[in-house]
Amino acid sequence: MAARRQLLAGMAMLAARRVAAQGGFPERPLRWLVGYPPGGASDVFARLIAGQMAPLLGQPVVVENRPGGGAVLASEVAARAAPDGHTLLHVDNGILVANPALYARLPYDPDHDFTGIGFIGRFPLFILVRPGDAVRDFAGLVAASRARAPTYGTPGVASPHHLAMEMVKRRTGLAAEHVPYRGGPPAMQDLLSGAVDLVVMDCATGLPFLRDGQARALAVLSEAPSAEAPAVPTLRALGHAEAVAYGWQGMSVPAGTPAPAVARLHAALAAAVAAPEVVARMDALGIERAAFSPPEFQAFVAREAATWRPLIHELGIRLDR
Repeated sequence: MAARRQLLAGMAMLAARRVAAQGGFPERPLRWLVGYPPGGASDVFARLIAGQMAPLLGQPVVVENRPGGGAVLASEVAARAAPDGHTLLHVDNGILVANPALYARLPYDPDHDFTGIGFIGRFPLFILVRPGDAVRDFAGLVAASRARAPTYGTPGVASPHHLAMEMVKRRTGLAAEHVPYRGGPPAMQDLLSGAVDLVVMDCATGLPFLRDGQARALAVLSEAPSAEAPAVPTLRALGHAEAVAYGWQGMSVPAGTPAPAVARLHAALAAAVAAPEVVARMDALGIERAAFSPPEFQAFVAREAATWRPLIHELGIRLDR
């Protein structure tokens, strides 16, 4: 692990030198729009990474929370901003993939209004119950749900967690009733108190409870077991090959931003995500990284859209009814 951290630190230093070598942009402080309230995973990682990017860019990177309407407000503000590289948007599954299927009309077009800068990380999703729950595994949960559908909590309606669980229900035969919350922490608290039977929770919020023995995981929705919880089986390993889902985050800018600005922002983001402090924080929370170039990030988003938008339409989930 120490050797790996040293390697990552060397890579971050090399990337930082590349950023410093590119002059001109930026000319003033940058603002990083986050469509969620302070304290959540998007806000925490935006602030952590912004702190690493600022010295590389030679300008402050100011995180500005614009919560509202599934991050639609922040997305609209970013889409209408001048395409000069000084306005950044913290993007995720909802903003770039799900919202076009969840709303009949949006004030922004995620497929044309933004240019991808890069990937921040993807967050494995766990199905968690209380330690003393009578259900011991996922097969037992499915069997028990035939007699009584359990309630499951998520951080919100149409969150990646909610959409993932509805996909799981469709592909495994599980019956469960959704209870949405305003964020992951209140859902976890209601799990511990017994107000809901289980939760679908991302690694950043759920792993601390799992490590402390306050929750028990029945499954993880990733392709492979999480490095931070290797004993938790994937639904794929349990025979449900198509039941794979993640939460993920990245960075975009308004479409039309000049290529040199995109390149410099990408280099700064890559260096920030590879910084030892960020790597240590992500590793501790089980967050997976991928060094996507801007075109690779755009291609990743297109694949996600091709998978999830038809499924959302099939599930009949809408936010504008």
